[in-house]
Amino acid sequence: MIEIVAGEKGKGKTKMLMAKANNDIKVTGGNIVYLDINNKHMYELSNRVRLINVTEYNIHSADMFLGFIYGVASQDHDLDKMFLDNFMSIACIQTVEEADALIKELSVISDKFEIDFMLGISKQKSDLTKDLQDMVTIAL
Repeated sequence: MIEIVAGEKGKGKTKMLMAKANNDIKVTGGNIVYLDINNKHMYELSNRVRLINVTEYNIHSADMFLGFIYGVASQDHDLDKMFLDNFMSIACIQTVEEADALIKELSVISDKFEIDFMLGISKQKSDLTKDLQDMVTIAL
């Protein structure tokens, strides 16, 4: 399953994602990974949530990002959920259309490996494609 938290920069998407990750880790039987563009929120996340600073891995394209996601999934068979904050930045994409295509690929990973994804996207819900709008669970 893919869920999207949509809203312009500074509207509280990161706080919402972190709160959800911290709550979900209390009830899941598996592991949770939180991908971000820095380590700034390291102490705000439960120590049971694995924070990965994606910029440390020199990802320069959407294909590299997708390979990275497959790598994370392959090394943790107990992975239950991934939070992708600043999704368009960490995925190296610029447009909503690119996001739509990449999220379709994430959906395949989600179905195949039973991993739920929650993405923070710095766009208003109305700026997203119809398919992505259907995935928005929180619009700020």
